[in-house]
Amino acid sequence: MTKYLLFAFSDCKDPAKEKEFNDWYDNMHMPDMLNTPGLVKASRWMSADKKENEVRKYLAMYELETDDVEEFNKLMREQGMWTFKQGRFSDIPKFDPDNVPRIYVQITKEKKGTPWSAAKTFKPGNKESKAATAKKPAAKKPVAKKKK
Repeated sequence: MTKYLLFAFSDCKDPAKEKEFNDWYDNMHMPDMLNTPGLVKASRWMSADKKENEVRKYLAMYELETDDVEEFNKLMREQGMWTFKQGRFSDIPKFDPDNVPRIYVQITKEKKGTPWSAAKTFKPGNKESKAATAKKPAAKKPVAKKKK
C-alpha cells in the first residue's frame, strides 16, 4: 500500500463565525471525511506566521494509504457529496480551487534535523548541526614535561 499526504487548506469566510467554523471542521467535517476508505489519520493546523492579509490560515492534513489514487479520489468525492446531501457541509469555509494539488506521494526518505531543545549553539549554514549540538568529549590537557 502506498502512503500519501492530503492537504486541505482553508479559511473561514466570516471572521465572526470562526469559532463555529472550527467546531464544524473538527467535530463534523473531519470525522465525516475520515469515513472515506484509505484515510487513516487526520490533524488540523493553524498558521503561526500571523501575516497581514494572509490566506489559507488553516490546514487539515490527512494521511492516506491506497494503491489506486483515482479510486480513492472517487470515493472521497462520493463521501463529500454525501455530506452535502445530509446537510452536514457548511457554507463558512473557503477552500482552494480544484486545480491546486492536494495529494502528495513521498519521493525522498525522511531526513532529520536538530530539535529546538537540543539546539544549544545554532550557527546558520552549519551542515553538521547534530555534531555541533552533541556533547563532545573534553579535550585532553597537554601534559607538561618535567624539567631535569
